Amino acid sequence: MSTITIQEAQARLSDLIHRLTPGDELVITENDQPVAKLARTEARKQWPCQAGSAKGKIQIAPDFDGPLEEFREYME
Repeated sequence: MSTITIQEAQARLSDLIHRLTPGDELVITENDQPVAKLARTEARKQWPCQAGSAKGKIQIAPDFDGPLEEFREYME
């Protein structure tokens, strides 16, 4: 676990964040005392679903494509 002063962290924050890999931690110190930890989180998936995750869970009625009862008079 690396350490850095708060002044240096302020000056290089963007660079420090982008250099961290998931699971890495950087301790930020002030007056030689730890005051914060900077850690990279795991990348979030843009889409929460995965292809095929609903397979077998969705059922479509056999008459799904059939005419609706409300429109029967228009269909005659």
